[in-house]
Amino acid sequence: MARSIWYTQPGMAEMRTTPLSAPREGQALVKTLFTGISRGTERLVLAGAVPESERARMRAPMQEGEFPFPVKYGYCAVGTVEVGPPDLMGRTVFCLHPHQDQFVAPVSMLVPIPDGIPARRATLAANMETALNAVWDSGSGPADRIVVVGAGIVGLMVTALTARIPGADVTVIDVAEDRRAIVESFGARFETVPSPASSGADVVFHTSVSAAGLNTAIACAGLEGTVVEMSWYGDRDVPVRLGGAFHSQRMKLVSSQVGHVSPGHRPRWDYRRRIEAALRLLADARLDALVADEIAFADAPKLLPQILGPGASGLAPVIRY
Repeated sequence: MARSIWYTQPGMAEMRTTPLSAPREGQALVKTLFTGISRGTERLVLAGAVPESERARMRAPMQEGEFPFPVKYGYCAVGTVEVGPPDLMGRTVFCLHPHQDQFVAPVSMLVPIPDGIPARRATLAANMETALNAVWDSGSGPADRIVVVGAGIVGLMVTALTARIPGADVTVIDVAEDRRAIVESFGARFETVPSPASSGADVVFHTSVSAAGLNTAIACAGLEGTVVEMSWYGDRDVPVRLGGAFHSQRMKLVSSQVGHVSPGHRPRWDYRRRIEAALRLLADARLDALVADEIAFADAPKLLPQILGPGASGLAPVIRY
């Protein structure tokens, strides 16, 4: 039997138990260690705010149920292979799977976690993959002035990557002062309001999921600068200030989403190569600060509505199994 978390109506989650089939040829049984909570996406799912036009594209690979409800959702699972091919037996793997204590998945979906990367940190693989794709989409390079608006998990992942670019000057803008230490640990500058250091940027990443944040991002871009919009707003309308200097400065507003490999890499990269790269990029102990909090799997149905509720702040915790 397997226990899993289902979102059943706006603001409500429950634990369900279902029979688990034995793995067939080409499949493996995985016992879950941790799953990561995607605060932005799962907040929309729990609220029933996935637009009808996007429901097919929003399906997670191993999702059950249909939007809006009931639905078993999630895509950041890390566990140990208990039954499967000899080369995977006992290996710790990452899989795009919902919150469930054990599961059967195709072997092709299981990505071995490199030695030295703790299982809990490995739950960030999907977020790192999103950040990597956005950096590719941005075209950012050495010595660029880069601004990140929004210091949630995805914004901090972008910060960790761009701060490694030789000579890059990276500034992060967020109203949450408690993000300063994490940002500065990556070698970036932290601001609660824009300053001259964050103006005239070559590239600006926006991750705050707010109109105010997007307009701040546009204001930070320099002449012919690029604003990469990474936020996903579900069914909400977002007012954007495209007056002022937006046209005279010939700015670019680019959408970035992880569902497709960035066009500049797509001829050579597939999804498997990208997720393997994302896992290797997690070989940085500073990233543990992004997964410092845990909740027990048994408590998740009660706590998830609070964690994903309107106005809830903080970095999303992981579920411990």
